[in-house]
Amino acid sequence: MNPIRLIRLAGGLAVLLSSGAGAQAADWHARTRAMFQRVIAIPTVTGRGRVPDMARYLAGEFRAAGWPDSAIRIVPYDSTAALIVRWRAVGPATGRPIMVLGHMDVVEARRDDWSTDPFTLTERDGYYYGRGTTDMKDGIVQVTEALIRLRAEGFRPRRDIIVFFTGDEETESDGARLGATRWKRFLDAEYGLNADAGGGGFTRDGRALGFTIQSAEKTYTNYTFTVRNRGGHSSKPRPDNAIYQLAAALERLAAHRFGPTLNETTRSYFTERQKAEPGALGDAMRAWLRNPADSAAADAIEADEGEVGLTRTRCVATRLFGGHADNALPQIATANINCRIMPGVDPDSVLEELRRVVADTGVAVTRDDHNTGVPPSPLRPDVVAAYTKAVRTLHPGAPVFAEMSTGATDGHYFRAVGMPIYGVGGSWIVVPDDIRAHGRDERLPVKALDDGVEHWRILLTELAGK
Repeated sequence: MNPIRLIRLAGGLAVLLSSGAGAQAADWHARTRAMFQRVIAIPTVTGRGRVPDMARYLAGEFRAAGWPDSAIRIVPYDSTAALIVRWRAVGPATGRPIMVLGHMDVVEARRDDWSTDPFTLTERDGYYYGRGTTDMKDGIVQVTEALIRLRAEGFRPRRDIIVFFTGDEETESDGARLGATRWKRFLDAEYGLNADAGGGGFTRDGRALGFTIQSAEKTYTNYTFTVRNRGGHSSKPRPDNAIYQLAAALERLAAHRFGPTLNETTRSYFTERQKAEPGALGDAMRAWLRNPADSAAADAIEADEGEVGLTRTRCVATRLFGGHADNALPQIATANINCRIMPGVDPDSVLEELRRVVADTGVAVTRDDHNTGVPPSPLRPDVVAAYTKAVRTLHPGAPVFAEMSTGATDGHYFRAVGMPIYGVGGSWIVVPDDIRAHGRDERLPVKALDDGVEHWRILLTELAGK
């Protein structure tokens, strides 16, 4: 979708909003934009201590819309905060609560790196620019505005809806960890809807690439390769050099491929993807679906930048440290190895495989965290149907398929304790132009923000209104 098309879409929205029948829509658009502007302006990055300000602002919006104080809870932890808001069922509940999950924090952005001020919402050429426009203050605003709108319209939920916005997903994810354990009494839901995953993409010419429902994500785990050596004077080099020994281990890692594997989510994803994928990539998908042990087909899929990480566990060196002086042989050399592990795979089994790959007892391979592998969430027919309805109401005919995230979200910690989580975000972007999360000039199409509010309104009506 090119900028001209985006301008036309924005113009069409303006025509709608200027009509008599669109006066109320204009009010909602203005409300949504004002809230987006307000939260973008709060620099909720680690170290600045501003997440509690955003939590208080959102709590005030819920309070002004009719939620009682007893239903709103700001929970401080570490130097940040979480927000919990509960909308209780009207009448006897037809099921256990539904949790809606998101995070208020964002990655740091420097003014001199951007063409605009990253913490001032800038509307230009059919886009909103600002840090968090796609990761993920768009989702926070869309969920909040959808709930406020539903309440204003007289919606009567048949089961509790629990909003849980954390404050450190981009760093430690302690909020999600606490939410799944210590705060579980506030968040004991049947399943969760994650606004930090899912969503859609369009090509520059307006063709829908599809919308995804995230039902699985890889496990984030770090390992360290360490080589120690007696060292010595650099004028007397020896073959046993810690840096060279580490480099050889990293070369073996670079050449290694973990075995390919399919799960319910990735099988569903590739089954849908291959229908519209021509040429060699589509052939590789079809071959792998026929034979999940076909490593060559999985390798061909992994060779495409858009599909990297979807067929297997992947590990990559991300940081190096070595030596202690310019004129000394290194006594230590280390490398951080970041692994994104397939759902349900034990990180300790990856540790053992890395040791086999290194094949050198002089290279110590250790694990640096206690993250656990969790299986995919089962594809619930009610969630899939509601998500599909929301997507196709706004984007008729758009493909909808399951997704496994190669990155990590707060949803991981709830899946780890048995709560199914589904990434069902409603935002869409132009691919690849708008893939800018964590990067320079992050942006979101103007129309995508309003579409996302309507998306969540439909989705929650379908799942909590029956």
